[in-house]
Amino acid sequence: MSGKNDKKAELAHRLKYMIVERLELEDINPEEIPDDSPIFGEGLGLDSLAALDLVILLEKEFNIKIQDPAQARKILSTIDTLAEYILSHGSD
Repeated sequence: MSGKNDKKAELAHRLKYMIVERLELEDINPEEIPDDSPIFGEGLGLDSLAALDLVILLEKEFNIKIQDPAQARKILSTIDTLAEYILSHGSD
């Protein structure tokens, strides 16, 4: 059960800190963000401008390309979905 799950948990942890820091979410503690909480809307409450900033950060940090808006919505829906996508498509 370890291995991939450990790597995903570690990546999810890193992503939370990156998102909070990059998007300057001062009222949010990364440790309190559930992995399955929506990133946009009711979850972290990010908007489309934040989405663009986040995509740029992810492309730079993990060498992934997210160009299709429908695909981006799926990938960026939760910390979990984002971590899974990066693990299967990105590189550190």
